[in-house]
Amino acid sequence: MSAVPRKRNEPEADERSSIAAASPSVEFALNVSQGRGLLLPAQKRSRSSSASAEQSRSLPYTLSPMNRFCVPLLTDKYQITMAYAYWKSKMHLQPAVFDLFFRKCPFKGHFAVFAGLEEVMRFVDSYRFTAEQVDHVRTLLPDADEGFFEWLAQVDCSQVRIYAMKEGSVCFPRIPLLRVEGPVAICQLLETPLLCLVNYATLIATNAARLRMAAPNKTLLEFGLRRAQGPDGALSGSRYAYMGGCDGTSNVLAGALFDIKCSGTMAHSFVTSFGRDHQPSAELTVRDSSGQVRDFVRDCFEMRQRLGVTSAHDGELHAFVAYASAYPSGFLALVDTYDTLASGVRNFVAVAATLHQYGYRAQGVRLDSGDLAYLSTETRALFRQYSAQLDIPYLAELTIVASNDINEETLLSLAQQGHEIDVFGIGTNLITCQSQPALGAVFKLVQINDKARIKLSEDISKVTLPARKDAYRLFSSAKIPVVDLLVLGGSEPPAVGERILCQHPFIERKRAFVVPSQVE
Repeated sequence: MSAVPRKRNEPEADERSSIAAASPSVEFALNVSQGRGLLLPAQKRSRSSSASAEQSRSLPYTLSPMNRFCVPLLTDKYQITMAYAYWKSKMHLQPAVFDLFFRKCPFKGHFAVFAGLEEVMRFVDSYRFTAEQVDHVRTLLPDADEGFFEWLAQVDCSQVRIYAMKEGSVCFPRIPLLRVEGPVAICQLLETPLLCLVNYATLIATNAARLRMAAPNKTLLEFGLRRAQGPDGALSGSRYAYMGGCDGTSNVLAGALFDIKCSGTMAHSFVTSFGRDHQPSAELTVRDSSGQVRDFVRDCFEMRQRLGVTSAHDGELHAFVAYASAYPSGFLALVDTYDTLASGVRNFVAVAATLHQYGYRAQGVRLDSGDLAYLSTETRALFRQYSAQLDIPYLAELTIVASNDINEETLLSLAQQGHEIDVFGIGTNLITCQSQPALGAVFKLVQINDKARIKLSEDISKVTLPARKDAYRLFSSAKIPVVDLLVLGGSEPPAVGERILCQHPFIERKRAFVVPSQVE
């Protein structure tokens, strides 16, 4: 018994392929007839009727994969060898049903967040072998009949129908994320790429969601580009981390492609490039709010002296002055290059106070090492001290960002200790899913020619649930989802107010009666 579901609607009453993303109120159908993709918000239907795609308002949205490597050859060889064996046995067009699901929740948790559906839609919509790709398959199967390659050259997904839960939804083990229906050989060819598109996306979105739950009232930024497994891992990671709950990314390309807010300031290399004996450019000036050109370097050093700071690093102050002169309205400094509390924070305050005199407002500081709970608390104390000393009220509440190998456990520990951090930048542990690098979703045949199929195993977790199934999510009287219920395809759906016995498929003693107030 999984803890939460959604309804899988019956197919549209037309002969074209579609992807249906089921949700309580809307279904999206992707039609791929005549090689053109349209994203159609389909009409909501009753149990006894179905709406054709022609009844839906179509949007001119041609789909193609975001990644140019998402082509039919992005598969495991055994998918092609099985497809040929199906074709050779004249079974390749037999109608089949496959389920894509995962067996265990990632990160030793109790849920996952489904992601990757849009890319599945794009891939299926554009699925065609080019002549060059067919020629490459010939080299893999040199003894195969020519008729197979002629068939392969004509393969598309016009006879494939995919049902899915809404992307971004909470999901649970054993409940199919995708149900793929169509000619068995074509569905088999889709197995590897669909798993590739869903596994990592769902893992990243789930990881981000768990981080969001660990720091519910903080800003979370994805900083993983430099630690990602290649460019595709970086882009996908940024995209699905945002879906899972992050507020922004450092990845400029992801920001451009997916309209994600992009954030970033400076690195230690920028700070260390300025020495104590640095000679600032005569052009390093800032115009104040009245338009007057001010000697920013002199004013910042005089402000530091006024604050009574004597042990701060001069080179660090030069670096902050240079950066603030470029971004007077967005100044956020990395303060742990030398000594966070004795130098970095105090140099920052000197620059922030000078900017205040000019009519600008600094943003805050970033901590990238050390005891983050202690340093953030002491930094906030210094902000409050100087706020009172300088009579600048907002200085006490400036932003504190932290970014030092942060993971879920770190966030929980910091919350327990108490801290003053407003924003977390999370890189390696988010983008690589370091605590669990793979979701482990699988793609299993459950029905062919209207006959159920099951995979048996001595490992009970690997036994499949046979037959075409519909999934429903049942809600309590408090409108809280309590269980995901799988029933045989075509069965009457559970009714509101009806007492339903829900049983675990493998653990007989795990059962419960549920009287749903809402069914999706």
